[in-house]
Amino acid sequence: MRYLLPEQLRANLSIGRTVEQWLGSAIFPNYVTLRTLTISKERDSTYTTSYVEYFDDGHEEFTDMYAFSYLHPDEPELLNNFDSVEEALQFALTNYNAKPDKFVNPGMIEDEYRDYLKTRNK
Repeated sequence: MRYLLPEQLRANLSIGRTVEQWLGSAIFPNYVTLRTLTISKERDSTYTTSYVEYFDDGHEEFTDMYAFSYLHPDEPELLNNFDSVEEALQFALTNYNAKPDKFVNPGMIEDEYRDYLKTRNK
């Protein structure tokens, strides 16, 4: 199973595991961007959301999104901090249109990108 169940999502975050979500692509006249969201627990027990936009530098043989170029290299991440898991999740759902049933463990975002490539190349 690729996607985390709601209880797995909260449990992972509570014990300090990062979760991610593919937020899709945006097509512009001269380029395509990819959007991702990460939620992580900090050492002070707060939670951080990290929104990143990448240029779509990939293809079927190169799916490591972490190696793609940032749309905004000087400030690649939009960070927000929260006191609780629930606040971080609510912010993600409200501000980034994240889906509660589409979070994945770290590294699985590449599978999301591979799925996107199948539709992009049609």
